Amino acid sequence: MTSTTDPTDVVLIGGGIMSATLGALIKLLQPDWSIRIYERLGDVALESSNAWNNAGTGHAALCELNYMPEAKDGSVETSKAVAINEQFQVSRQLWSYLIEHGLIDRPETFISSTPHITFVQGEANVAYLRKRYEALLIEPLFEGIEFSTDPRVIYGWAPLLMRDRRKDDVVAATRVPSGTDVDFGSLTKQLLAYLQNNGAQLLTSHTVTRLKRVKDGTWRVGLRQSVGNTTSSVAARFVFVGAGGGALHLLQKSGIPEIKGFGGFPISGEFLRTDNPAVVREHQAKVYGKASVGAPPMSVPHLDKRVVDGESSLLFGPYAGFSPKFLKSGSWLDLPRSIQPGNIGPMLAVARDNIDLLKYLISEVFASRNKKMAALREFMPTAKADDWYLITAGQRVQVMKKDAERGGVLQFGTEVITSADGSIAGLLGASPGASTAVPIMLDVISRCFPEQYKDWVPQLKKMIPSLGTKLNEAPSRARKTLTATAQVLDISV
Repeated sequence: MTSTTDPTDVVLIGGGIMSATLGALIKLLQPDWSIRIYERLGDVALESSNAWNNAGTGHAALCELNYMPEAKDGSVETSKAVAINEQFQVSRQLWSYLIEHGLIDRPETFISSTPHITFVQGEANVAYLRKRYEALLIEPLFEGIEFSTDPRVIYGWAPLLMRDRRKDDVVAATRVPSGTDVDFGSLTKQLLAYLQNNGAQLLTSHTVTRLKRVKDGTWRVGLRQSVGNTTSSVAARFVFVGAGGGALHLLQKSGIPEIKGFGGFPISGEFLRTDNPAVVREHQAKVYGKASVGAPPMSVPHLDKRVVDGESSLLFGPYAGFSPKFLKSGSWLDLPRSIQPGNIGPMLAVARDNIDLLKYLISEVFASRNKKMAALREFMPTAKADDWYLITAGQRVQVMKKDAERGGVLQFGTEVITSADGSIAGLLGASPGASTAVPIMLDVISRCFPEQYKDWVPQLKKMIPSLGTKLNEAPSRARKTLTATAQVLDISV
């Protein structure tokens, strides 16, 4: 076993969008720090950051209804949708800075204009969508949102939604022309290339087997290389665990008390995909609907235009299911191995309170292809089975954590875990994920490097002008920022 004696300043575990974003931020702020990135697979961005493993929505809450659910009294509340949109604008600003300074490639290599549409059916859903539209209409970050119940207008926005639909169907839609499609796999590779070009080391086919705190305050990171099955270790002053579904296991191995009580609930899924040019060219949007009763938020059905490696396709789904794996390339033992004395209570409480969700996921596992096509035809009545084929989506591991009242809760979001001294951090959870990678990693930096962060703020404000402010509270500034980033990213305002 070989080991390095001189500590590396930063070790990033996982070659996905989170590690790539954090590494890029640190390199921009502290160019003299040494950085090493370890990826278990043979290449980077192969799990949830891969374009075919996620929806690539550019989550800004423009069309995703789960960020603005209808309350029991029928009211709708905009704060979460606005917060998600604010976070996406932070990401857009950093990407714009990187492009302007020639640090990543042209914008068309990872982002493209794609209107975001919400489409619902039935009187109750139409009434809800109208209320949502009226609430968002006055929010500066949602400027330009449109609403219609006219089938002819909706046909003009997305013909495949309306062609051959029953004339007595009650429908409504909202549309935001400034939506985007993002290839996070391409963006991840470009960020990692920037890091390598500036002295960082990227080592693929390296599995982290151990995380141990040393008396001098550094971390000993144990490694196993796939080729030759050789082992080694590296000392690190700071470790970030950005390993997606694998983060929980690694944080548990670290032994930090902050991870006690956390568990993971894995959800698998599939998409239907078509590359038929005749079908693809008729749908130039991302269309989100309303989730089925009992379905998890990340299973909201959507019919999306995707642009990957310059080629356009359509995706529909996801069709949720259950698998005990925490990664697409993970082990069937991932879930049982994650159970520890400190989290078994919260996990059992979640299981008790989510029986309907478990039944739903299991039923989805056994859903026939005909049933999946029927779900697609709810959106696209003219869908032909021969045009579509199934692809496997990435695994999502939702956070389970302690709760004083219920014992444990299932959290559909992300959770940053940091040690008390800030020497190690990790990210658990999924949606909204990649789209909000920049603000999430800024949170990591501010929590783990509080002293340096004070000195970094001036440089950060050059990269992210809105840092520390709320664009939605300043309409003129919001419009100016959105216009400026749209021009750099070559997307619609």
